[in-house]
Amino acid sequence: MRTFVKFGGSVITDKRVAESADTTTIAQLAQAVAVARHQSPQLQLLLSHGSGSFGHVAAAKYGVHKGFAADADWYGFAATSAAALRLNRIVVDALLTATVPAVSFQPAATVETAAGQVVAWQTAHIERALAVGLVPVIHGDVSFDRHQGCTIASTEMLLTWLCGVPTLQPGRIILVGEAAVFTDDPHRNPAAERIPVINRHNIAQVMGGTKGSHGIDVTGGMASKIALMWQLVQQVPALEVWFVPPDPVVFGAVMVGDAVGFGTVMRYGEV
Repeated sequence: MRTFVKFGGSVITDKRVAESADTTTIAQLAQAVAVARHQSPQLQLLLSHGSGSFGHVAAAKYGVHKGFAADADWYGFAATSAAALRLNRIVVDALLTATVPAVSFQPAATVETAAGQVVAWQTAHIERALAVGLVPVIHGDVSFDRHQGCTIASTEMLLTWLCGVPTLQPGRIILVGEAAVFTDDPHRNPAAERIPVINRHNIAQVMGGTKGSHGIDVTGGMASKIALMWQLVQQVPALEVWFVPPDPVVFGAVMVGDAVGFGTVMRYGEV
């Protein structure tokens, strides 16, 4: 099955400290990917990751997500792009160390947005990489924007666009981040309960209970992620979206399709 995976920025970095990569977690997740590919040779993976305390801190400092005029100082655009690439290099190198044939594809080189939404992306090389057994790796990045000069293209926005490309459409998306979606913020309310399944019957209730991110996040936190993924599930009813913790065992089991009693699965219908 073709599967898109995202490593959340708050999982692979400490969002409260600038450019602090969690190399131990990154290595564990990379090893889980290697094991899953060995167990399921037919598994086609496209990996992605947030920018965490690398890109988000730089973007917030320079206001890249708000846009620049053509005659403005664009140093912040370049600095944010460089920060995102530094984290991407750490992730890709960890995957290569785990013998995963990972290849980085920088979104800023080919993605264009308008009013903060992706409107164009040259994806032929990503398709070719998947076809020959490589594992493409993309990440949240800066982008040139037709209306406001520039913005941030979040990883969820990028995955949403890729899902709309018929030759790339996945059967499953796995978001590695919080342990699951809960009835309330589990960091503040110990009585918050895990929501095992999100579907058309409870999505409104779920959206009413989600909260934002704990660190610097210029893309909106958990609420925006759930909203974007639900929009995608409505467009592709056969798609499953999994919210799972950064536990290599749980993550690996979901990749190969094993039943797990953890996380949250989002699907349009009941099945």
